[in-house]
Amino acid sequence: MRILIVAATEPEIGKIVADVRFSMYDCDQGSHISPELKTVYEHAEVSTLITGVGMVATAFALGKHLASHQYDLAINLGIAGSFDRSIALGEVVEVIEDRFSELGAEDDRTFLTIERLGFGESIFSPTYALPRSLNIRKVSAITVNTVHGSQASIDELSQRVNVQLESMEGAAFLYACKYAGVPCMQIRAVSNYIEKRNRDAWQIGLAIKNLNTFVADLFSCGDSPLK
Repeated sequence: MRILIVAATEPEIGKIVADVRFSMYDCDQGSHISPELKTVYEHAEVSTLITGVGMVATAFALGKHLASHQYDLAINLGIAGSFDRSIALGEVVEVIEDRFSELGAEDDRTFLTIERLGFGESIFSPTYALPRSLNIRKVSAITVNTVHGSQASIDELSQRVNVQLESMEGAAFLYACKYAGVPCMQIRAVSNYIEKRNRDAWQIGLAIKNLNTFVADLFSCGDSPLK
């Protein structure tokens, strides 16, 4: 099984990147791996791709890479902010629907989606799902150019859509995989709640640690669905 792990930044998959060496836009499988990922190389070929932050960087890097490389599965890993306070900081979740929430037009105080305008689509879903036996929460998300940090914009968004997470890459990843014909899924860990910007309350380190631990366990468990 040929698997591509995609992330916006190296720190988000720091431990995995340490085990699977990479170069920008040119994945390179490493030869020195940690014990917990040893079984991955016995059952799969794993590569990583760091795209850069944002939907434009993600779509370009992934589109360019998939034009000349083939995979059985692409996995988008990263951290995210949460509108849903029932999701604990550091919790790892599976995104089962993502959308470009800003893609459309304003008609005075009414937002017109790209679908309503008749120019395309803004909502995307993964084509691969983790088994429910793993007990990972399944959530919906939006992908934005500007992360929300004021109550006014948060309230405006909540009147239009009902979602749980926010990232800057998720829907672009799903879009690229859809049109490249590559099975895909998105897994994220919550680093902060969506509120007036407050870096002191963020738990980025915890989110990254839990994300990398979850993925390492996912690959190495005896009945892993990725084998």
